Amino acid sequence: MEETYLLNVEGVKKKILHGGQGELPKLQDGSKITFHFQTLKDDFERTVIDDSRDAGIPMEIIVGKMFKLEIWETLLSSMRIGEVAEFWCDTIHTGMYALVSRGMRRIAEGRDPLEGQKHRCGMGNMFDYHSTGYDDLDELQRTPQPLIFIMELFRVEEPSAYKRDTWAMSKEEKLAAVPVLHSEGNRLVLRKEFRQAAAKYQEAVICLRNLQAKEKPWEDGWLKLESLVTPLVLNYCQCQLELGEYYEVLEHTTELLQKHNDNAKAYFKRAKAHAAVWNEREAREDFMRVAHLDPSMAAAVKKELKQLGERMRKKHVEDRKRYQGLFQSHQG
Repeated sequence: MEETYLLNVEGVKKKILHGGQGELPKLQDGSKITFHFQTLKDDFERTVIDDSRDAGIPMEIIVGKMFKLEIWETLLSSMRIGEVAEFWCDTIHTGMYALVSRGMRRIAEGRDPLEGQKHRCGMGNMFDYHSTGYDDLDELQRTPQPLIFIMELFRVEEPSAYKRDTWAMSKEEKLAAVPVLHSEGNRLVLRKEFRQAAAKYQEAVICLRNLQAKEKPWEDGWLKLESLVTPLVLNYCQCQLELGEYYEVLEHTTELLQKHNDNAKAYFKRAKAHAAVWNEREAREDFMRVAHLDPSMAAAVKKELKQLGERMRKKHVEDRKRYQGLFQSHQG
């Protein structure tokens, strides 16, 4: 079909490859759009950069949630359900594509899309990408260029028709979700489903951290949210102890204690993790802090220290036997 300029949007041309059905869907804030896409270079070979079919799952974006490549919302709003269309987009619309692609590729590889940039603000990150970790995307960053997007629109869902992802929720929805996630986590712990419980606690923490990011650290609003975060992190750490993820417990409890150095429960969980990975001195120090901060936990501490002493003695005996065996085999 004939190539046309799209919706009076500068620097975009559209060609319909396969017609869709019905009216144009009405998009509103919070609508979820599901589609497949292919990204091509505007060169003689039409070099393929990305293809969502390779990942095996279609792409989803939420309208109005600051998706880094804003032009995609515009392109998709011109399509009917079932339509396949090709869009040529000039450089003014494609500058962020390398970063978007990097995140999508990381998700497809089962990695964290925010790896290495978790603790910085979005604008700061834009100037921080020396390399995306992918040669073809590094080239796109160095030399921004027009790109071709081939899209197939599958469905558009109203905001109420699907379970909202945490990041897509409003402030009120996040606050309402936290106690629900907390109690779901507790229910799963009672059933000894620790991995699923940890995921619930983690999701609740993410909701609160997102809200905290909009508050001034250590002011009332921030502190109120922090008081909700702390028990969730401790519950998460308890699940990780049950799952044997001791280094993760060390990381999260240490982070918590940097802000709240009088939290006896955090010291107790960190001590147990230290003990599990044979850090005897650190475990003893943390257990002693627990007894000092919360005398009501003294009996539990005494029991843990006794177990630690027995484990360490057993380990020393086994180590000695192992070394003797090695020494004798070398002599022999």
